[in-house]
Amino acid sequence: MTFSTPAVSSTDLAWLHERLTLDAEAAGLLDVAYRIVDTPVGPLLLAATGTGLVRVAYVADSPDTVLDELSGRVSPRILEAPARLEVAAHQIDEYFRGARNSFDLPLDLRLATGFRREVITHLPEIGYGRTASYAQVAAAAGSPRAVRAVGTACAKNPLPLVIPCHRVVRSDGGLGQYAGGVEAKRILLELETAI
Repeated sequence: MTFSTPAVSSTDLAWLHERLTLDAEAAGLLDVAYRIVDTPVGPLLLAATGTGLVRVAYVADSPDTVLDELSGRVSPRILEAPARLEVAAHQIDEYFRGARNSFDLPLDLRLATGFRREVITHLPEIGYGRTASYAQVAAAAGSPRAVRAVGTACAKNPLPLVIPCHRVVRSDGGLGQYAGGVEAKRILLELETAI
């Protein structure tokens, strides 16, 4: 005798996933919600805790590395739950359409500590369409000689785009590095200066 399992439609799977998400949230079992959004600089993984947005990551290939990092550093109770990130996704869309020049989101900065945290708290002071050198950011953070440490802080920024590390450039005018790649940094800076 052969048994076959009934076919499950994508609608049924979507409903089951939504039900799982709602049940996990209601039971307090969802510590980190995530979703992936498409942008002009590639797909971004957005992740939020109950405190706020905790991670924005470029995920050209696979989100697994980012999800593993979140599991180890925040909580293993992670679930794709797009609804929790609807406001963040909407604000990112507005940014890319030129309708927003800063973000108004609750943030969870637990992934940035020490001097790195000090640096990223100064990055929003760099106005939309403007840039600052790594040396200027080091001085603003209270350590004018820590130029390389500022570069590392920008590279390890857990919330690129939302906390605008793309606005930090080299003193000679060169773009410098960026978590999403130099081309993404160029696109972001051109977007901000074109409007």
